[in-house]
Amino acid sequence: MTTTPTRWRKSSHSGGNGADCVELAHATARLLVRDSKNPDGPVLAFDRVDFTGFLTGLKNA
Repeated sequence: MTTTPTRWRKSSHSGGNGADCVELAHATARLLVRDSKNPDGPVLAFDRVDFTGFLTGLKNA
């Protein structure tokens, strides 16, 4: 499975001061999430159902 995204986009909910920045990308049936301050670091890969659950968990935390 490839996880090479076509384009990374910074979340509109990321902090405006450059901290706490999260980027999202689409790649072959996956949604990818990474820390924009560490673009070569780890990437989380979710299918759509799991990503929805991940967001729900964050909202309820």
